[in-house]
Amino acid sequence: MATGDQAFRARGNKERWVEMTYGGALSFLRRRYSRDLAGVDVVVSGVPYDSAVTYRSGCRLGPRAIREASVQLAELEAFPFGFDPFESLAVIDWGDCMLNPHDAASVPVDIQAHAAHILASGAKMLTFGGDHFVAYPLLKAHAEKHGPIALIQFDAHCDTWEDHGGIDHGTMFGRAAAEGVIDVSKSTQIGLRTYNDSDHGFEILTAPWVHRNGIDAALEIIKERAGAAPVYISFDVDGLDPAFAPGTGTPVAGGLASWQALELIRGLGSLNLVGMDVVEVSPPYDHAEITAIAAATVAHDWLCLLAQKNGAKGKPIGRL
Repeated sequence: MATGDQAFRARGNKERWVEMTYGGALSFLRRRYSRDLAGVDVVVSGVPYDSAVTYRSGCRLGPRAIREASVQLAELEAFPFGFDPFESLAVIDWGDCMLNPHDAASVPVDIQAHAAHILASGAKMLTFGGDHFVAYPLLKAHAEKHGPIALIQFDAHCDTWEDHGGIDHGTMFGRAAAEGVIDVSKSTQIGLRTYNDSDHGFEILTAPWVHRNGIDAALEIIKERAGAAPVYISFDVDGLDPAFAPGTGTPVAGGLASWQALELIRGLGSLNLVGMDVVEVSPPYDHAEITAIAAATVAHDWLCLLAQKNGAKGKPIGRL
């Protein structure tokens, strides 16, 4: 039996070997590093860019941290699903999108081209930031393929503040809505706890609302609003409370617990899921990988939803 370093030794995209959790070549969930898109269902890639932040930098190191935090998730069958997602879902780790951080104007162009190339193959994308601005060129590429996108945004911030141009991780969703990239009538923002004068047409489920009304009520609104539209999930880890995600650039007290976020993600499997990003993991401010582990688990569970759509069936244990 082949063991160890499947990130570069595997020959297929559904292989899964025994690894030491504390050793071996790192990729997300030990997936094979490859740029061959033939037969691939999902491409994982990083966008290590954080020059659009407004407070604490460091999330350019996020993709590396999320990959490292995924080692235990790759060890066992998925909880609570009870299956190996890679028996039915072909996933590769592309590595990171190559960027020139010294040429700011080139960054969104390069990210969008990177995404367009992958999406043209028919594969879906799971992208690790980087700051939240990277979602803007990713959304543009997805809208070119699918039409206007229903955005499900987990965040402490609306990211629809007044746009003065340039590259800013607090204005890009307002810009995307104005350009028709996002269909706000089908989109929901979850976990917000900062103020803006306008909702810009989004449904906003603030963190206090979720705390008071619960997971099922939130899912009912999100799913009814999205309907059959193509759904892109953008998960900013500062949507979590700093107790569960200290390693982020703009932490805000009073956010979602990690269990709430996971329950919400796990409840979205009936939607037309076309892409996801997980952003704003800043390892210099993290403690004991708390933030990176939460980010890796959210991403892992989204892949499990896609595996279910591909026919994966498990044997969950215990009372769920």
